[in-house]
Amino acid sequence: MTTARRVLKTLVRNGLAAIPTVLAIVILNFFLLQLAPGDAADVIAGESGAATEESMRQLRARLGLDLPVVAQLQAYLSNLAQGSLGFSPRYNMPVADLIFQRLPQTLMLLGMALGFAFVLGVTLGTVMALNAGRWPDRMISVLTLLLYSVPGFWIGLMLIVLFSIKLGWLPSGGAETIASGFTGLDLVLDRLRHMILPSLTLSLFFIAVYARLTRAAVMEVAEQDFVRTARAKGLSGFTVGFRHVLRNALLPVTTLAGMHIGGVLGGAVVVETVFSWPGLGRLAFEAVLRRDYNVLLGVLLLSSFVVIIANMLVDLLQAWLDPRIEVR
Repeated sequence: MTTARRVLKTLVRNGLAAIPTVLAIVILNFFLLQLAPGDAADVIAGESGAATEESMRQLRARLGLDLPVVAQLQAYLSNLAQGSLGFSPRYNMPVADLIFQRLPQTLMLLGMALGFAFVLGVTLGTVMALNAGRWPDRMISVLTLLLYSVPGFWIGLMLIVLFSIKLGWLPSGGAETIASGFTGLDLVLDRLRHMILPSLTLSLFFIAVYARLTRAAVMEVAEQDFVRTARAKGLSGFTVGFRHVLRNALLPVTTLAGMHIGGVLGGAVVVETVFSWPGLGRLAFEAVLRRDYNVLLGVLLLSSFVVIIANMLVDLLQAWLDPRIEVR
C-alpha cells in the first residue's frame, strides 16, 4: 500500500472514530449547560424592564424552552442531523452564520499564536540545550519561568500599556482600524498590526513550555548512539544537529502542541475579551452572559472539530518526522 493510500485510510478511520466522540461532547455540553441558572428568556425579560407570567410563558414557548430537557436535546440533535446549529434569539440570525462570521478571525489568531509559540519555543530551547549550564541557559530559564507563572490576561494588559499607550507602536484592540478605508496590502498590514499583541499574549505561556521541553529533548537525543554514529561518519555539525538531533527532538514537542490546541482555544476567550478581538472566544463569553446556549453549544461543537482535526494533522506530521512511526 502506497503512503498516500495509507494516509487517506488513516484520515478516514480517524474521522469515523471522531463521530461518537463529537456526539458525546455535544450531549455532555448540553446537559452541563442545563445546570446553569437562568435562560435566554430571563435575560430578554430583564433587559425589557418588565414581564408578566403570561409573557414569559409565551417567550419560553417561542424559544422552545418550555419543553422537557430530553425533548430539547432531541430537537437539537435533529437540527444537527439536518446541518443546522439552531437560531440565536439574541443576534436574530442562524447560529451557523454567526459562528462562521467569527471563525476566520479566531483561526488567524490561533495560527499566529501557535506559530509564535512553536518557532520561539523551539529556538529558545535549542539555545538553552547548546549552552547548558552557562549564562544563556540560566537567563532563558528565568525568562521561561516568568512566562509560565504570570497570568496571560495580566501580560496582555501590560503589553497594551507598553506598546499601545506608552510607545504608541501597536493598536490596543480590535481587528482593524475603524473607517480607515485601507485596501489591498495596506489592509493586510493593518490587520497584522492588530494581531501582534493578542497572538503574542496567547503564545507566551506555550513558548515557555515548548522551550523547556525542547531543551530536555535536544539534550537527550544528542546523547543517543545514532547521533554519535552520524558524527563519526564525518557529517557536518549543521547536518547532525538539524537532521538527526532536532528532527527527533521535535516529536514530543509536536505531541504536546496537538494536546494544547484545546488550551489555546480556551485561552482565546480571555485574550479576545481583553483585546476586543471579534472571534469565537469573545462570542462564547457574550453567549454565556446572555444565556444564548445555542450559540455556546455551536462554539463548543466547532472547537471540538478543530481540536480533533489538529490532532489528526499532528499524527501525520509525526509520521513524517520519524519514518519509524507508521501511518496505518
